[in-house]
Amino acid sequence: MPFLQGCGTALVTPFHKDGSLDEATLRSLVKRQVDEGIDFLVPCGTTGESPTLTRAEHLRVVEIAVEEAKGRPVIAGAGGYNTHEVIELAKEVRAVGANGILSVTPYYNKPTQEGIYQHFKAIASAVKLPVILYNIQGRTGVNIETATLRRLSEVEYIAGVKEASGNINQISAVIHQLGNRDFAILSGDDAVTLPLIALGGHGVICTVSNEIPKEMTELTARALAGDFARAREIHHKFLPLMEANGIETNPIPVKAGMALMGLLEPIWRLPMCPPSDANLAKIEKVLETLGLLAGRSVHAG
Repeated sequence: MPFLQGCGTALVTPFHKDGSLDEATLRSLVKRQVDEGIDFLVPCGTTGESPTLTRAEHLRVVEIAVEEAKGRPVIAGAGGYNTHEVIELAKEVRAVGANGILSVTPYYNKPTQEGIYQHFKAIASAVKLPVILYNIQGRTGVNIETATLRRLSEVEYIAGVKEASGNINQISAVIHQLGNRDFAILSGDDAVTLPLIALGGHGVICTVSNEIPKEMTELTARALAGDFARAREIHHKFLPLMEANGIETNPIPVKAGMALMGLLEPIWRLPMCPPSDANLAKIEKVLETLGLLAGRSVHAG
């Protein structure tokens, strides 16, 4: 059994109008996730605007998530292109109660495959906490090749991968080579959750579950149980929302949608900024069609 499976939410980080961390809203968002059955929580990833958080804020977000998680695993973001700094951050999130870390491939400095291997091996060896690798070449400029991922899967404490390469052939190869191990293979693209599980993967680290945690948890659970008819129903119903969340750079659209749902203030930290008026109207139209605007109920069927 892999360390993680099911649906985990890549939590947004709510801010006050003055730009400060909105702890009360964060608590309410995490409570909502728990109440609607989410399997695990992932604070301080890209969706959580982690590059804009101070170290103290980063740790506070993780601490609050742990306090409100009611025993669900909390996998805290801890990645970067300086291996030593990632190790120090990972140790600090472990100290405030994180059950594991999500660590993105080093970006900008574009290490070789050997450098990627040594980077993650050093982190896992130093921190001694389950590590979920985050492979997203479109943001980082580097790809964890399947041969490298296979090597990393043999390193103690490296427990899985969030696969967001966008390459279904690569995802299929990863599952084919690693799917029979206790190694979590999780989708990093919401719309790929269903095909990834059909191929033998284990779930998703999800953006749209910020808006619809109950529905995405059910989609994932149904697919893992082999009930693909029901999983397809949910997938097709909410695919327009998944697509709307990609209309501008994440997490701009999802936070805009959550604001329209009355869940938080529509505040981002630069360089993230509000969506264009045209795109906001498109997001609002999708939410209206699904019955998700503030004051309306959320149902999957």
